[in-house]
Amino acid sequence: MNWQETLPPPLKLLSRCIDGAIVVCGVGIVVIIFGNALLRFILNMDVAWSRELATFLMLWVTFLGCAAAAARGAHMRVTEIAAHLFSPRSHRWLEVGINLVVSAVLLSIIWYGTRIAIRTWDQETTILYWPVGLLYASMPAGTFLTLLFVINQTARLVGSATPSTSPTE
Repeated sequence: MNWQETLPPPLKLLSRCIDGAIVVCGVGIVVIIFGNALLRFILNMDVAWSRELATFLMLWVTFLGCAAAAARGAHMRVTEIAAHLFSPRSHRWLEVGINLVVSAVLLSIIWYGTRIAIRTWDQETTILYWPVGLLYASMPAGTFLTLLFVINQTARLVGSATPSTSPTE
């Protein structure tokens, strides 16, 4: 089963938008870093803002990538032991319990990440003079998007009549 078949249309659209943002940011990182390296090699000139912008993009790609992986059910999990120890029905409820714990951790990251972003919003970066809070905002934003996909997966598990637990199955 295609992983997108398990998502409702709004989450499917959100997942595609996240994927697009990751691609744009990834291409931006490659172009900026390669261009700066080329300028250094050929003209012995460094574009100061390149590292700062690449850092911003890399951090946003990291947290958006977490949400993209959650949309696909592609986060690393060790399921072999649980599959052998528990019945399919028990295994499904174990997955629900794990998702509830993951949701609590994600909520904690959202809470503290938002507080950090707010507290650092008035600080500016050295070269671009952008709010430092924008850098830290990637954490609660990406984690919130991840939480949406985890909640969807949990709701599917609870409402499912079949013991299948993985969105990729």
